[in-house]
Amino acid sequence: MNKKQRVMLSRILAAAALLILFQFLPLTGVVRFLAYLVPYLVIGYDILLKAGKGIRNRQVFDESFLMAVATVGAIALALYEKSGDYTEAIAVMLFYQVGEWFQSYAVGKSRRNISELMDIRPDYANVERDGRVIQVDPDEVEIGTEILVQPGEKVPLDGVVVEGVSTLNTSALTGESLPRDVREGDEIISGCVNLTGLLTIRTTKEFGESTVSKILDLVENASSRKSRSEDFIAKFARVYTPAVCYSALALAVLPPLVRMLGLGLAPAWGDWIYRALTFLVISCPCALVTSIPLSFFAGIGGASKAGVLVKGSNYLETLSQTGYVVFDKTGTLTQGVFEVVGIHHAAMEERKLLEYAALAESASSHPISKSLQKAYGKELDRSRVTEVQEISGHGVLAKVDGISVAAGNDKLMARLGIAAVPCHQVGTVIHLAVDGAYAGHILIADVIKPTAKAAMEALRGAGVEKTVMLTGDVRTVAQQVAEELGVDQVYSELLPGDKVAKVEEMLQQKPAKKKLAFVGDGINDAPVLSRADIGIAMGAMGSDAAIEAADVVLMDDDPMKIAKAIRISRKCLRIVYENIAFALGIKGLCLILGALGIANMWLAIFADVGVMILAVLNAIRALFVKRL
Repeated sequence: MNKKQRVMLSRILAAAALLILFQFLPLTGVVRFLAYLVPYLVIGYDILLKAGKGIRNRQVFDESFLMAVATVGAIALALYEKSGDYTEAIAVMLFYQVGEWFQSYAVGKSRRNISELMDIRPDYANVERDGRVIQVDPDEVEIGTEILVQPGEKVPLDGVVVEGVSTLNTSALTGESLPRDVREGDEIISGCVNLTGLLTIRTTKEFGESTVSKILDLVENASSRKSRSEDFIAKFARVYTPAVCYSALALAVLPPLVRMLGLGLAPAWGDWIYRALTFLVISCPCALVTSIPLSFFAGIGGASKAGVLVKGSNYLETLSQTGYVVFDKTGTLTQGVFEVVGIHHAAMEERKLLEYAALAESASSHPISKSLQKAYGKELDRSRVTEVQEISGHGVLAKVDGISVAAGNDKLMARLGIAAVPCHQVGTVIHLAVDGAYAGHILIADVIKPTAKAAMEALRGAGVEKTVMLTGDVRTVAQQVAEELGVDQVYSELLPGDKVAKVEEMLQQKPAKKKLAFVGDGINDAPVLSRADIGIAMGAMGSDAAIEAADVVLMDDDPMKIAKAIRISRKCLRIVYENIAFALGIKGLCLILGALGIANMWLAIFADVGVMILAVLNAIRALFVKRL
């Protein structure tokens, strides 16, 4: 509880205690009125002030105005009838403030949960200057600076580990509790917590462009993007509140006039004014205007806790309607890292063949060369390699320990007049010839993400009708990946512009009520992410352009999170619709009962405060996310 909530709780308890006490004291007349006025002002003075300011600013019709008119009217009615019954007026204000306090506490708790979850803003960065380690503001650290991160500290900026081995807690970013091991050469993103060893990191981004800064910006700005449901409720309240005020006025005036002038009966002003005041209390729209934004706020918080950053409640609402999910391949469904997946037809020991290939390719920075060197796994002695000749579009010729080695595609083998054995598996094939004789081939392929296949099944389980893969890769590779994962449809050999055109085509063909989501990670995916109904970017390794263009960001690049995000959004929207139906249904029924004189102030209190508390409790459920 904050200070404001503690003060309000004290006012509630004081007013309740006085109200109970006065029930047992023999107070009458003016003394009774003044005594009961004390708890009324203790609990309601701020509502009266807000109502007065609203009238002065010509913004009359809000909850404060309804409460002020209803309670002041009830007191005036008690004075007019000389009944001395001020209890109902004070009780209405008291329970209204209880509801407001409960709402404030619930919203505060949601914000605290999200703040704790996103407590990743670093306070400082350790920089070594003149032989001393000093703490500086992360904003002051330039790209290329080496910073030290000690065990227990947050990583303040994105960078590359240049020294040290450690374990990182990435749960605040990815929602995953499993720690991640890092060592020299590994990329590291800001916001993680260093758990074990001392790390030296060379920064690759300024603080304003770092992962932690962008995440905080996304979370802080998420509430500014309103959903259609929130806009509807805001417009509804602007029309609804004056309508019920005028209806209450009509209820207080017209029936007595009809009775008196048309039927010749007693007007019964007191009875009808009491009904009108009850009508006002019942009609207060705070359950709707409070619980709907809170539901979306909690939904965004629950998604953030699961490692899914949604940039606004409008995107959460669109995500809930997703019926088609379109994927980029490389870096989205595959790891985007080429690895040696097979060595075939080797004329020598496989390890020796791999050594020849790695040494021959050691001078190249091509990803395929890197994958050969990584598969070999040992330090390469480049002094063993001489007479390196790279033939564009073919491969490499070199001498390793004085022995001629050729490593490349089938074109290179044909050029050398060496018969290559074709590979029947899909991937990049590196044929090797050693000392003029064919020695075998090495198969290199982009590795499918471990959770990609399960993600397709999870999407179908979440109600997605169709999955599609778009890729610039060759047809055979794309087809194999699609079949292995169970993707419904695949389009290959596409340029970035072709991907946009294909998404445009699918947007035209799909049903209007079904939304299309595109998932990508590369800079060339940014145009498609912007064009789709909902753009989802891989945040951990994705490009800045993709993250900027996307509406939803997955912080650990796990495609399983897409189905989770859809489930979270649908749960959130289900809660929103439940609250709308519940609040309007109960209020509609009680308004009819109030107009007929069946409902009294106590039922009105339930229709207002009780409904709001139940709606807020229901909204808070969106904050809690079950694991898939």
